[in-house]
Amino acid sequence: MKPFTYERATSAAQAAASLAGTPGAKFIAGGTNLLDLMKLRIETPMHLIDVNGLALDAITPTSDGGLHIGALVRNTDLAADERVRRDYAVLSRALLAGASGQLRNRATTAGNLLQRTRCPYFYDTNMPCNKRRPGSGCGAMKGYNRTLAVVGGSTACIATHPSDMAVAMRALDAKVETIRPDGKSRVIPIVELHRLPGDTPEVETDLVPGELITGVTLPKPVGGKHFYHKVRDRASYAFALVSIAAIVQDDGSGRVAVGGVAPKPWRVEAAEQEMTRGEKAVAASLFADAQPTQHNAFKIELAERTLGALMTQARS
Repeated sequence: MKPFTYERATSAAQAAASLAGTPGAKFIAGGTNLLDLMKLRIETPMHLIDVNGLALDAITPTSDGGLHIGALVRNTDLAADERVRRDYAVLSRALLAGASGQLRNRATTAGNLLQRTRCPYFYDTNMPCNKRRPGSGCGAMKGYNRTLAVVGGSTACIATHPSDMAVAMRALDAKVETIRPDGKSRVIPIVELHRLPGDTPEVETDLVPGELITGVTLPKPVGGKHFYHKVRDRASYAFALVSIAAIVQDDGSGRVAVGGVAPKPWRVEAAEQEMTRGEKAVAASLFADAQPTQHNAFKIELAERTLGALMTQARS
C-alpha cells in the first residue's frame, strides 16, 4: 500500500470541498472495497478523507410516507430495520444476499452504491483494462468472461456492477441525495446514478469530482410481494451470475430489476408491461439489445428461468 495522508471530515460540505481541492483524494467510510483495491495498488489515493464522523447514519420517515436512509447506515442495520423488512422487503433480502456478515457490519449505503464495477481483469495489473488504464484495451473481451455482462456493455468494457442493494433500490425507484464541492445539493434518480461504459468505462457514475452522497430516499411503499433471488457459483460471498429483484402485485403486474448481467442495475420499464404474459415475454424485452459472448449467453436463459420461478411463487 502506498503512503497517504489522512483527515477527518467535519461536515459534508467541507468533505466535498476538500476532496475537490486535493489531487488524488478519496472518501473513505467502511472501506470494504477501497482498502482491498489499495492493497493491490489498483487504487492509489494520496489522501483519504474519513466521513465516518458525519451525522449520516439514521433511517427516518419522510413526509410523503417514504424512508430516508443516511449514507453511512451500515448494511446490517439497514437490512434489520423493521420498516425496511415490512415495507421494502426486496431491499432487506438483497442486502442479506450480499458479501458476508462481517462485511455487512462495515459496509455503508453510499459505499455499496459506489463499489467499483469490476471483473477479474480489473484486479490483474498484468492484463489490459480500460478501467484501470484508459485506452489499454479490455482483456475480458477475448478472455474469461463467463461471469460478465450480456447487456449494456461496450467494446471497451463488459464488467458488471456487483451491488445487490443497488438492484433492489433500482426496483424501488430510489433517489440519491448528494452535496457538491460548491455546497449545493442535488437529487439523482438511481437510474441516472450509474453510467454505462461506452468509450469511457473509467467513469462509472454521474457524480462530479468531489460530490458526496449524503443519503438515499425510498418512495412510499408500493405493496405487493417482494422477492430477491441471487444465482451464484457458490452459496455465499460471491457476486451474482444473475439476480432478480421483483415486486409482484396481486394482478400479476409488477417491477423487475436484474443484477449480474450489466454494468449497472438493469431495469427496462417496458419489459414490466409484459409481466402478465409470462417470463419469456419479460426476458425478451429485458434482453432485446443483449450482446452476449459465447461463454455467458447462458445468463439470458438463467434470468428467464429465475424470473419464472419467482412469478410462480408469487402466484402461489
